[in-house]
Amino acid sequence: MRRLYHDNARRKKNRSTAVSTCKKVFGDDYARGGEECDEYPFATTYEGCAQTTYEPSAPKNNFSVLPLAKKDNGNAGNLLGQFMTLNRILDGDDDGFYVTIT
Repeated sequence: MRRLYHDNARRKKNRSTAVSTCKKVFGDDYARGGEECDEYPFATTYEGCAQTTYEPSAPKNNFSVLPLAKKDNGNAGNLLGQFMTLNRILDGDDDGFYVTIT
């Protein structure tokens, strides 16, 4: 993955695409119980939910969304931000990183 730091509009588009998909899949009231839409790949990466808007050759709908407890989603986002900062992950193509799920 590639960190998306400087392009706030693209980060917002990644998030809005995720929320739109959560509403489509889980209903307009998906957040009623204090949840918010979580996405993978992360909204703070170039591979986020809106990737095909900016990179038309990227695979379409190559992302996942799921409503999560707002607190849990926020904590995970904070940890991701800390990981990127502490490991000096730079914005763009020159400093990618891998995510391994175990």
